[in-house]
Amino acid sequence: MNPNAIGIRDNGNPYRVLVVDDSVFIAKQLSQILTSEGFEVLGTASDGAQGLDRYKDMHPNIDLVTMDITMPKMDGITALEKIIAFDKNAVVLMVSALGKEDLIKQSIIKGARGFIVKPLDRKKVLERITSVLKK
Repeated sequence: MNPNAIGIRDNGNPYRVLVVDDSVFIAKQLSQILTSEGFEVLGTASDGAQGLDRYKDMHPNIDLVTMDITMPKMDGITALEKIIAFDKNAVVLMVSALGKEDLIKQSIIKGARGFIVKPLDRKKVLERITSVLKK
């Protein structure tokens, strides 16, 4: 393990992440980007309701949630609101396709710390995640 990987804290422990996305491909891609930099992906969820349940189960041992906006059962913005209601200090990064600026704005107003645009670009994903975790 590279101690200089961006997913490793100064104390040597990894940042812990929950990936919420209904696309198995995107969830896998995000997980691979994160684990390659030392992050520990604690789990994935395929819709907002499952993401909320997993967050509550893992709390307080979770540092970041990546949350897709458009999902079945419960969309990402609703899940974001419920996570923030449960834990006002939750760090949630929204994941969205291009052209969803209105939904991204809504999610930032409701407590998201930022967003990642699909298709995923490894460098941009890591830059965004680093910027919200190092604040």
